[in-house]
Amino acid sequence: MIEIDGSLHSGSGTVVRQAVAFAALTGRPVHLYNVRARRDKPGLQPQHLRVVEAICEIVGGQTEGVRKGAVEFVFRPGPICPAKHYLWDIGSAGSTTLLALAVLPLLAFAPSSVTAEIRGGLFQDFAPSVFHLQHVMLPLLARMGLSARVEMRRPGYVPRGGGILVLTVEPVRRGLDPLVLDRPGPVERITGIALASHLADRDVAGRMARTAHKVLAEAGHRATIEERDDRTALQPGAALALFADLAGAGRLGADWAGAPGRTSEAIGRKVARQLLEDLATGATLDRFAADQIIPFAALARGESRFRVPSMTDHMQSNVWLASLFLGTDYKMDGQILSIRGAGFEPPMKGLC
Repeated sequence: MIEIDGSLHSGSGTVVRQAVAFAALTGRPVHLYNVRARRDKPGLQPQHLRVVEAICEIVGGQTEGVRKGAVEFVFRPGPICPAKHYLWDIGSAGSTTLLALAVLPLLAFAPSSVTAEIRGGLFQDFAPSVFHLQHVMLPLLARMGLSARVEMRRPGYVPRGGGILVLTVEPVRRGLDPLVLDRPGPVERITGIALASHLADRDVAGRMARTAHKVLAEAGHRATIEERDDRTALQPGAALALFADLAGAGRLGADWAGAPGRTSEAIGRKVARQLLEDLATGATLDRFAADQIIPFAALARGESRFRVPSMTDHMQSNVWLASLFLGTDYKMDGQILSIRGAGFEPPMKGLC
């Protein structure tokens, strides 16, 4: 059994999600303690519980001590043998995208395609938006041989949630390829999505887009931003996402969700400036994708290399956990992060 102090590095839910996912992939039981000990609300919260329960369901695992507020628990995995369809409801505005990213490598190594409907929050602070998952992460994973798609059936915002995301994952027929993006190219185009639910009368989508256009234009960039007015969400809400396509070097993204007291103009300025900040570093992955790609690079065969804006505590958490479970190592040389993958192979179909 692997012992993990959940207060180390980021000390966040990242440690919980990734440790349980790696445990399920490798078949190794794990004991986590000091779970989120440094957070205002320590221990497992509903969004973390749902991730553990979902992974447990996929591999027929067993748990001890998994309950709301628990600062210590044990997870014992079984074989990867998922059903064809899942419905996971977080029951709050907890992040559906973080749950999707946690189960994605497990579903990718399943014998056949799997569809999961996940309900909860699709746009909130401290989690990737569904737009980033759709337009940045999944194209990166496609380069590595992982085919998946995400559909937003209904937006979901803090505090009510109620959003619906549908994730469909095709099986990886062979191991994942490494990702090599270590040479930044010039910006070819900038696009974006300005989404507002039940706020058309206040022109929220338009105001976010116009402010972002202005900030980008001052930096010498033109952008094409799609404005969407939605009426299906359970509450009013908004989000803005921007994407910069680099010649031969993938796509960087930035986004931010609305919140009480947060103006449309503030959202437009912050998202545009965040994208410009990452571009100015010469990175080939934005600050969010750099963190989220690490588990997949650790599973790939061969060495992945990419330029990151900076090393963060979330990235430290992921390379640390990959080393514990997979024996991988990494090197940070300036802004180039190199990860030697473990060459994880899909389990034999006979296991199911």
